[in-house]
Amino acid sequence: MSTVTIDGSGVLLVDGSPVFPICVSNPPPLGRQAPSGKDGWQELQAGGVSFVRTGRSDWSAQQLDAQIAAERTLQDAAAQHGLHCWLWLGSLPNLPPAAAGQAPSPNEQLLRKIVAAFETHPGLGAYKGVDEPLHGGVPAAGLVRAYRVLRAIDPAHPVVIVQAPLGTAAELARYRLAFDVTGADIFPVAYPPGQHAGGANRDLSVVGDVTRKMVEAAGGKPVWTTLEIAWSGTTASRQHPDLVPRFPSLHDERFMAYQAIVSGARGLAFFGGHLIQIARPVDAKAGWNWTFWELVLRPLLIELTSTAVQPALVAPNAGTTVTAGAADVELVTRQDDRFVYVIAVRRDSATTRVRFSGLPPRHDGSPITDAQVLFEYVQDPLPPPIGAGRQTFRSVGVANGAFQDWFGPHDAHVYRFTL
Repeated sequence: MSTVTIDGSGVLLVDGSPVFPICVSNPPPLGRQAPSGKDGWQELQAGGVSFVRTGRSDWSAQQLDAQIAAERTLQDAAAQHGLHCWLWLGSLPNLPPAAAGQAPSPNEQLLRKIVAAFETHPGLGAYKGVDEPLHGGVPAAGLVRAYRVLRAIDPAHPVVIVQAPLGTAAELARYRLAFDVTGADIFPVAYPPGQHAGGANRDLSVVGDVTRKMVEAAGGKPVWTTLEIAWSGTTASRQHPDLVPRFPSLHDERFMAYQAIVSGARGLAFFGGHLIQIARPVDAKAGWNWTFWELVLRPLLIELTSTAVQPALVAPNAGTTVTAGAADVELVTRQDDRFVYVIAVRRDSATTRVRFSGLPPRHDGSPITDAQVLFEYVQDPLPPPIGAGRQTFRSVGVANGAFQDWFGPHDAHVYRFTL
C-alpha cells in the first residue's frame, strides 16, 4: 500500500517522498509492446510517467465482480512497473442526501465495495471523481457527500476532480469541498485554434489562463493541468469530416507544460494517446500513439523528470519574488536548500532580451553572480582529450540581483542559481 498525501506547498507526497505527478490518460493497452521493444507500461515509467488513469465510467452492480477483477489486473501491472493508478470512479461519487434509518444509496454501496477492493493495493495512487462536473451540470452537493464517504473509508489516497476549461472561478469554487486536488483539461491545438476554452484567447497561452483560474477556484488546494496529445476536436471521422487531426509540437507542448507550472500546476496529465483513429497505422496496430511519445512527450518528460529540473517542480515557492521587465513574460520563483529556481515563459510574439531582477543573496550573504539555464547546453571548447565529451548547461551572468536573457514566442527557460 502507498500512502499519498499533500504537503503545505501543494506537493504530492508518495510514502513521504515528493512527487510531481505525470499522468497519461489513457495508457497503452496492457501487455502491448512499445516500438523500443519494451512493455508499453515499462516504457512509460522509464520515460518519466508516474501515474496512469484506469477505472471506468460504467461501474455497475451487475458487472461489479468482473469490473473489479479487470481493474485489479491493471493495478497489479502498475505496481509491477513502478506506476500508480489514478482510479476513475465514473459517476459513482455523486451521492444523494442520506436519510436516517435508510440503507446507503446504490452509488454509495458500489463506491464502498470498489474502495474496499483497492484501498490497500500498492498500485493505487489517487481517485478520479466525476469528470467535468460543472460542464456536465452535476451539482457540487452530491460530490461533497461522496468525498466525505471516500475520505472516511480511505484517508490515504486523494480525490482529484478535473473540470472542463469553462466556467468562472466562482462557479468552480463551489466544488472546493469535494476534492483534495482539482484541475482542468485545456486543449488549444486544433483547427481552428483555441476554441476548447471558449474565451477570447485562442493562443497556446490560454493554458496559463485556465490554470490560474483553477488555482483561484481551488482556494489553496493543489491543481493538476491536463494537456493534449489528441482530443475530440482533432479526431476526424466520417461523422465529423471537417475535423483535421493536429498534434502539439515539442515546442508547443514544452511551452504549455511550463506555463501551467508557472501558473500554479503541481502536476500534469496528458490525454489522448489512446485515440488511435488519427494515429499512424503502426501506432493504431500497437493501440497507442507511440509516434507522439517519441517525438514530443518522451523528450519533454526526460527534461521534467531530470535530476536538474525535477527538484524545481517540487520545491516550495520562494519567499523572494523575482520580476520580469516584460509584461508578456510570466514566471515563478522556487527555492530549496541548495538553489533558487526561476521558471519563465513568454506568452506573446515578441523576440527581445528580457531583464529579470530581485534575486536574493547567497546563504553567506554574498551576491549571486551567475546562473545555469537547465537543459540548454554548451560544449567545452577545449580540444580532446581535455575537452572530450564535456558539456555544461548554458550560463548567464548576474549582477546586483539581476540578469538578462533572450525570449522568443512561446519560449520557456528554467534558471538555477546556487545558494
